[in-house]
Amino acid sequence: MDERLNAFGKLLSIMDELRAKCPWDKKQTLESLRHLTIEETYELADAILDQNMEEIKGELGDLMLHIVFYSKIGSEKKAFDIKDVIDGINKKLISRHPHIYGDVKAVTADEVKDNWEKIKLRGNKKRVLSGVPKSLPAMIKAYRIQDKVKGVGFDWERPEQVWEKVQEELEELKAEVENGACKRTTEAEFGDLLFALINYARFIGVNPENALERTNKKFVKRFEHLEEQARKTGKDMKKMNLAEMDVFWNEAKKLEGSDDL
Repeated sequence: MDERLNAFGKLLSIMDELRAKCPWDKKQTLESLRHLTIEETYELADAILDQNMEEIKGELGDLMLHIVFYSKIGSEKKAFDIKDVIDGINKKLISRHPHIYGDVKAVTADEVKDNWEKIKLRGNKKRVLSGVPKSLPAMIKAYRIQDKVKGVGFDWERPEQVWEKVQEELEELKAEVENGACKRTTEAEFGDLLFALINYARFIGVNPENALERTNKKFVKRFEHLEEQARKTGKDMKKMNLAEMDVFWNEAKKLEGSDDL
């Protein structure tokens, strides 16, 4: 415990010194750090998907620096400091885990989540969806919305029901496209289909954001292999037909999981 406290204390001391002496650090504000924090968060998310523990460690350090930085600025404004931040999360964790720090019983993870949402509604957040950030990416936001309303019982009962909804939305989208519907109507139907698919992903235990990003990474690797092989064979990709490209694409698929891709 002492080593951890010493390490954290050193970080706080470094932050104080940088804020006092470094021109760049002195210039930063809550607003100027915001986009950098978002970037660091996505870098951490990438490292997690890659299961790169060394990268995860480094990105966590970057995020911790940002938390300390914001807290330092908060203390300068006499609004809050790092102690207030830590005291706040300590208090929240204790109050929202009554099955650990109280007499409430919760055996499963779902029961814990349900209790968490109920406690939040008894506090300052009177609306179920008030805790979903407006600036979240659309897919993550949809997933969180669905998860939130589940906490108050607004949910499907079985995965089969959700899959039927997916098929229903797919047919509606197909009909609108075939009938030449306006862009706004087609977009609405496409959005409904995505929302249903995200809901189904939740029911089968798949995080749709992670799933799509892994597919993105897989596609990029395959395409980069295609590009590299085309270059090696002296072919211009713009002049290649799809059948020629498919040769290298299928080669990339076979190489997946090996050190060659």
